[in-house]
Amino acid sequence: MNLIMKMLAAPATVLALWAVSAQAATNDDIAKRLEPVGQVCVQGQECKGMEVAATAGGGDAKTPDSIIAKHCNACHGSGLLGAPKIGDTAAWKERADHQGGLDGILAKAITGINAMPPKGTCADCTDADLKGAIEKMSGLK
Repeated sequence: MNLIMKMLAAPATVLALWAVSAQAATNDDIAKRLEPVGQVCVQGQECKGMEVAATAGGGDAKTPDSIIAKHCNACHGSGLLGAPKIGDTAAWKERADHQGGLDGILAKAITGINAMPPKGTCADCTDADLKGAIEKMSGLK
């Protein structure tokens, strides 16, 4: 029986030491562990402790080249699924003739056509951004 008591006493001692050390955490330590990992800052209001650089447009200015590289090149670079290729002015002109000119192509780009989603995956592009990209890809003005 004495051996059983010794075997039970060793884990109980370890458990008691662990419990004492766990309770040694101060309220400050607990508060530090529970504090938020981030902070929400609202533009126009002070955001203490945060160096926030607000941009009016939400980032870099879009150029036709950057839009084409990021959103258009995947399909229009290779002609995927019948998309007119970049620089193939004849194919773009044929589409323009059937869709009411450059404005017709722009309207289809805004709403989407065939496999192309609305705005060609550039949801934050303005109509002017899209028109500039179409003009650059097509060679049409």
